Amino acid sequence: MSQGDHRYFIINKPSNIVSQFVSPDKVGLLGDLDFSFPEGTHAVGRLDNHSEGLLILTTNKRVTKLLFEGTTPHKRTYLVKVKDTVSPESLNRLQTGVTIKIKGNENYVTTPCEASIVADPAVFFQQEKGQKEYKPHTWLLITLTEGKFHQVRKMVYALRHRCKRLIRVSIEDLKLGDLPAGGVREIAEETFFEQLRIDNWRE
Repeated sequence: MSQGDHRYFIINKPSNIVSQFVSPDKVGLLGDLDFSFPEGTHAVGRLDNHSEGLLILTTNKRVTKLLFEGTTPHKRTYLVKVKDTVSPESLNRLQTGVTIKIKGNENYVTTPCEASIVADPAVFFQQEKGQKEYKPHTWLLITLTEGKFHQVRKMVYALRHRCKRLIRVSIEDLKLGDLPAGGVREIAEETFFEQLRIDNWRE
C-alpha cells in the first residue's frame, strides 16, 4: 500500500473497551464500535481498559515509529477527575515532578509537566447526561511528554488522590473535540500529520 492509500482515524474510546481488535480475554474490542474499519487498521499507542478519549487508528504502520521514536517528544493532554479537592501545594507537585513506582518497583521522579485545575470539564469533552458525580472532587488538565505505565493515575495517587476518570483530550494539535463516546472521525493524511506535528512523514 502506497503512502497516499493509507487511512487515518481518531475515536473517542469509551471505558471498558481495550485498544485492540483481538484479545484472548472476554473484553470489549475496537471492532465492537459501530464502524467498518479497513483491513490492516491498528491503534497507535494505547489507553487502558478504564481510560477514555482520543485514540488514533490507522492502516499506516509507520505512524507508531514516527510518533514515539522521534527526537521531539509529543504532548498528550488528559482530563482527569480525582476524588477530593486538590490543594495548590499538590498542584505544584504535579507540575514539578512526583515520585511514582515504575517497572521493577523502582522509584521514578516524573518530568515537570503542565497541570491545572479545570472549572468546567465540558469545555474539553462531551459529557454524558446523568453520570454520577463524586463529591468533593477536582477536574485536572495534565499535559505530559512521557508515558510510563499508568503514569497519570500513579501521579495523582502519589498525592493521595484517587483517579475516578481519565480522558485523553488531545495529542499535540489533534483534539477529541465534540466527538461522542464511541464515535469515529476520519482525517485526511496531510491534516493528520500536520496536527501531530510530524514533519518527516513523506520521507
